Amino acid sequence: MIRARRICVTAVAVLAALAGSPGLAQAEQAEQARESGLLSATEDNPLPPGWRIGGAGGARELVWRAPRTVPMGDARVEFRTGNRLLGVPKPAKDGRTFRLALDETRPKQLRDLQVTAAGRRLDAAADAPHESGSRDARMPAQAPTNGVDPGKPGAYRTVSGKYDLAPVRLPGFDTPVEMTAEVVAPKGAAGKRPLALFLHGRHATCYKPGSEDDVTGDWPCADGYKPIPSHLGYLRDQRLLASQGYVTVSISANGINAQDWEAEDAGAQARSSLVRRHLARWADWTAHRSSAPAVVRQAPKADLSRLLLVGHSRGGEGVNRAAMDSLYPPPAAEDGYRGPVRWKVRGTVLIGPTIFGQNPVADVPSVTLLPGCDGDVSDLQGENFVDGTRGIGRGTALHSAVYMVGANHNYFNSEWTPGEAVAPAQDDFGTDPEQPADPVCAPGAATRLTATQQHKAGATYIAAAARLFLAGDDRVRPLLDGSGKRAPSADPARVLTHAVGGRRSGGFLPDGGAKVTGARLCSAIDPDPAVACLDPETPGSSPHFASWETERETGRSAVDLKWSAPGRAARVTPAKPLSLRGSQKLALRVFVPPNTTGTKFDVSVTDSANRRVKLGSVQVTGLPGSASTASYWAQELRVPLSAATRAGLDLKHVKSLEMTPRSRTGRAWLMDAWGWAPGLPAVKAAALPRVDVGRTVVKEGDSGTRTYRVPVEISGRGSGQVRVYVLDPDSGRAGNRLVTVRPGSHAIDVPVQVKGDTAYGDDVEHDIAVKAVRGAVVGKHRGGITVQNDDPEPVITLSPVADRVTEGESLTWRLSLDTPTAVDLYEPVRVLPVTEGAELSTKDVDPQWLKEWSGDVPDPERPLSEASLWVWLNIPPGSTGVDFEVPTVRDQVAEPAESMRLALTDRNAEPLPGRPVLTGTVLDKP
Repeated sequence: MIRARRICVTAVAVLAALAGSPGLAQAEQAEQARESGLLSATEDNPLPPGWRIGGAGGARELVWRAPRTVPMGDARVEFRTGNRLLGVPKPAKDGRTFRLALDETRPKQLRDLQVTAAGRRLDAAADAPHESGSRDARMPAQAPTNGVDPGKPGAYRTVSGKYDLAPVRLPGFDTPVEMTAEVVAPKGAAGKRPLALFLHGRHATCYKPGSEDDVTGDWPCADGYKPIPSHLGYLRDQRLLASQGYVTVSISANGINAQDWEAEDAGAQARSSLVRRHLARWADWTAHRSSAPAVVRQAPKADLSRLLLVGHSRGGEGVNRAAMDSLYPPPAAEDGYRGPVRWKVRGTVLIGPTIFGQNPVADVPSVTLLPGCDGDVSDLQGENFVDGTRGIGRGTALHSAVYMVGANHNYFNSEWTPGEAVAPAQDDFGTDPEQPADPVCAPGAATRLTATQQHKAGATYIAAAARLFLAGDDRVRPLLDGSGKRAPSADPARVLTHAVGGRRSGGFLPDGGAKVTGARLCSAIDPDPAVACLDPETPGSSPHFASWETERETGRSAVDLKWSAPGRAARVTPAKPLSLRGSQKLALRVFVPPNTTGTKFDVSVTDSANRRVKLGSVQVTGLPGSASTASYWAQELRVPLSAATRAGLDLKHVKSLEMTPRSRTGRAWLMDAWGWAPGLPAVKAAALPRVDVGRTVVKEGDSGTRTYRVPVEISGRGSGQVRVYVLDPDSGRAGNRLVTVRPGSHAIDVPVQVKGDTAYGDDVEHDIAVKAVRGAVVGKHRGGITVQNDDPEPVITLSPVADRVTEGESLTWRLSLDTPTAVDLYEPVRVLPVTEGAELSTKDVDPQWLKEWSGDVPDPERPLSEASLWVWLNIPPGSTGVDFEVPTVRDQVAEPAESMRLALTDRNAEPLPGRPVLTGTVLDKP
């Protein structure tokens, strides 16, 4: 008979609830034992403290309970084992408990369990800030002033008001979503005016007035609670734009926030549908003014051919999807809006955005604000809205990244800002009084912005995007395209920018067959430190290397330069020569470690005739950074091409780029380099194929083998290339292949064989993930075949094996199944107080056994039922039982018979009704 293995004893997830239960008054002592490390993982116990295997009705769940409430935010809470993504858990209403349904994952595969959100560990203390290096964080130098300042209010007075329409139903969501918005528009402006639509991110939805922290994620709000008006958090931005002549509308999405944990794409398609639902109403109101709400009738007519979409956090991903869906329609079954597109998206502004699918729209211009002290989407994954567009579309749309030193995630929205919000709010970066203050992001640090400073700077850059994309004013471009100019309205914020697209040409890219000498071609995502661009143990992180669905990726590379003496050139040679003709400068995107200074390079190019010319020298200073920031971010460095012209270099055929370090030692990473010229070309979206991955749910059946295919829809026009990753459900590893896709084709053909059986098991997901490589767009990036177990759970019984023993022997019970299963089962049993006679005490059992099973110690002596003995027994696949032994100790004290009671329990440690409670008795040694 198999002996029980120690599995997640007295789980944290229920101790708080049990603390007041009869017989479990010592729960807090067990909690302290866990915190002190007494319950650390062992070879027998793969689950670390705070984790347990649970579930109801036979469904297995991996459960983690946080030591404190995890605020409802935009970053996706993920369970990982090492670098492997296990899945996205379901949050409980308490804000602390998270549950993930398990497939056929074995306990041995649940090693190195982690809870992360945007790369940030939630289940472990953050690295101490000083670990990022001994160098002090320094404020970047102030940039020269730009010729125009878009942050200055315009001449128009404003009119504002709300509309509240009937809620709408969206695919996949049970509860209708509100159609509520706040309009701010210029008063007395003539003619049609451009429209800017704002979409907030994921935040708590309801609050209890008068409370300090009582917020929920419910929708609709319960009695006594009010909706959190997240959509009112951009009024200052709206008023600035309206004063400059733009009509603005900010829409509410609480109904999506309350339900998007169920959506496989985290609500991106639903947010797109909601945005386009509002735009369709605006198109109706423009055509039929009499049908419009009062505030819309008071505003100038909106010109929907000049539309700017502004999204914060998950709202950023939502408006990106809305821009995509407006150009490349999504599958009808997934879409919440199926009407005509009567608008044209001229650009997007994405504020601390998520991009879980890493699927930006390449041919719609964008500005992405990256907050240097973001404590929510802390990996700054929104950088992919720039990096991920390279080589996808025509390359003429400008994609700008705006790095704002000292800004957090929440303060761009006044309704998420303490002291301004009507509901409870907080600084998302947060501070831990038990840890040293972060040198960059702690409130009061020289590099940290106040809420007012941050919101003002954010409004300035939103207005810059509106002025560039909607009004076509090229004078604001230097604020956004890496030209290194500043807007005084954003002072004292230090803001750095880089960009791709626009009038850039050529493109020295590490991907696509480039050869690198004198440096290392590294991979953005790889668990091997020798391959990865940035060692996973490096304090801090890089937005350029934000993780996706797989533990390693193909085709995401950079050039890693490391030197201990000046003079050795790093050379990048593309697969074929590039043309820089028509460019004025060479623009390189380079980053160095945070807080470093004085990194210098000479930059040279060589043409196909082997003529080499030094273009000039550049110097770069690292951003302010700590172990908690994503400060490995590329700055744009430009050198004139005039030296190459004077030397007669053939700029139509440039075959290599060289960077020669001139500082003594150092480290740097090259993301790419481009020919640059001022101005912006006209942007026209390319006709591209679109890929959406669906999901099919099937029953496993009792016998035979059936083959299913992962549902993939390829629509749109033209042909392009995508990379398809096939995720192994057991190991989590992914194979990949490059696929050429065309509308209506079955180019992505992934068969899944399903073998029927009669053994109880778990649901299994056979998934793929898809990413655009060239000339294609991807909507829903992940899906697959879900194989549901259709066999009944076995009957479980608890019976005595040795329930009357003398001291020094072991009490033994057997947990039995009526039939073996195909998966591990975990069943809880609990020691209950005796109802009559003397109870075994903590000193009557083996002390090592007590420590291993409960994390408790014998002293002070107390009844065994007060030692928090609620344990989970594991029955392996193919087995029909496991023994639970309680070794007793012999003492020299004459005692009456002593006993203990044991019961099967539910997942909340309550004895199962209708099941017997078993008693074991220990007699004195004769």
